[in-house]
Amino acid sequence: MEKLENIIFYTIDKSIRTYRTFAQKRLRENGFKITIDQWLVLKVMTENPGISQQEIAERVFKDNASVTRMIELLVKSDYLEREVHPQDRRKSNLKITKEGKKVIDDIQDLVLENRKIALQGISQKDMETLQKTLTTIINNC
Repeated sequence: MEKLENIIFYTIDKSIRTYRTFAQKRLRENGFKITIDQWLVLKVMTENPGISQQEIAERVFKDNASVTRMIELLVKSDYLEREVHPQDRRKSNLKITKEGKKVIDDIQDLVLENRKIALQGISQKDMETLQKTLTTIINNC
């Protein structure tokens, strides 16, 4: 029987989880009171103004309930504001606040530093090969 450590998908998942733990710890150490997932929601919204909550969930690989909870926390933290949709009162429009934009900007240097640390010792050629390989796996599935 194949050992778990020899299964490529186990290694991919472990590397992602290890990086997320590392990045979250660094956020806390640098005084940020936001989670990686909350940052991802803000980042997706910054890159896609007017995006729906369903689309946010798809882009951050989370279920709708989890995204709803994150959005609620981001509203309470004054990073997002909610406005009632003019045509459908059951929906709301989300908008990033000044504080939300500031936290994205403030975290950006740390994000780049985290990536640099995590990718230390990996050549550009290896990065291109990895990107191509992972994209092939995604397309195969």
